[in-house]
Amino acid sequence: MADDPMQLLQGTLDVLVLKSLTWGPNHGYGVARWIRETTDDALAIEDGALYTSLHRMERKGWIASEWGVTDGGRRVKQYAITAPGRRALNTQASQWHRYVTAVGKVLQPA
Repeated sequence: MADDPMQLLQGTLDVLVLKSLTWGPNHGYGVARWIRETTDDALAIEDGALYTSLHRMERKGWIASEWGVTDGGRRVKQYAITAPGRRALNTQASQWHRYVTAVGKVLQPA
């Protein structure tokens, strides 16, 4: 884990979770692990924040869930992105790209 993990800006977690689910259904721990590994341990998602995000997006219809069983026989809730979730991801990703570009311009050396 990074010495100084970055704090997520408000609204960032949903887009990260949605992106993680484009690779296929996954359970909460798998989503958090994918984000951590993809960011080279720069982002570690706390369980409370993750499950709040998952439940909020399920209420919005962006993801769907069903109970499944792991290879080890443990019962887990699997989450999958829906068509409205893919649209939300595209919209949010576009907004993030514009935001990053704008901030990058401000931070460029004079």
